[in-house]
Amino acid sequence: MSIADWPEAERPREKLLAQGPRALSDAELLAIFLRIGIPGKSAVDLARDLLQEYGGLRPLLESSRNEFCRGPGLGNAKYAQLQAVLEMGRRHLSATMKSGDLLTSPDLVRQYLSAQLRHQPREVFAVLFLDNQNRLIAYEELFFGTIDGASVYPREVVRRAISHNAAALILSHNHPSGVAEPSQADQRITQRLQAALELIDVRVLDHMVVGDTEVISFAERGLI
Repeated sequence: MSIADWPEAERPREKLLAQGPRALSDAELLAIFLRIGIPGKSAVDLARDLLQEYGGLRPLLESSRNEFCRGPGLGNAKYAQLQAVLEMGRRHLSATMKSGDLLTSPDLVRQYLSAQLRHQPREVFAVLFLDNQNRLIAYEELFFGTIDGASVYPREVVRRAISHNAAALILSHNHPSGVAEPSQADQRITQRLQAALELIDVRVLDHMVVGDTEVISFAERGLI
């Protein structure tokens, strides 16, 4: 039986319109993205198979192009469509952050940094440059390392802060291991950056470490 023959309240698209996206399962959301199934399987059946094959929605969404295109019913067109959807989500978060005081929106900052860094296979050190109202000026990924570390140069952070005429900034990096707990090295580089940026009157508001399932804030831990 095709989805068109299902009771209207059970069809994913109609269910979303009536109850909102949060009411849908992962398979139902994926089925809307897929739009159609394959011979012998509805879009929902195909979605369930894909979720089982890839180990869940997140591994599917974060898979490489080659890995993604191996799935039944998928291909380059679907991969391009998915990347466009994910990028729109990131840009929406970025636009939202530019409109308000980030000190009052820590959850929004967490979502944004997680979207940018969580999937990275190597350590990436990034900076959010803010104006004197704590609104986002720019997000930049400045240093790239290996799976267990990246070299960070305070002089380059200072140079970019001056270039953006930033009044404050939020530091961030990911832990490819998936464990967000800050290390002693993380604390030391934060202190070095604070000292360097104080010389040009730029405040370090926070340093957020992005792990697999959480983002830890130095400010909330009292480490900054």
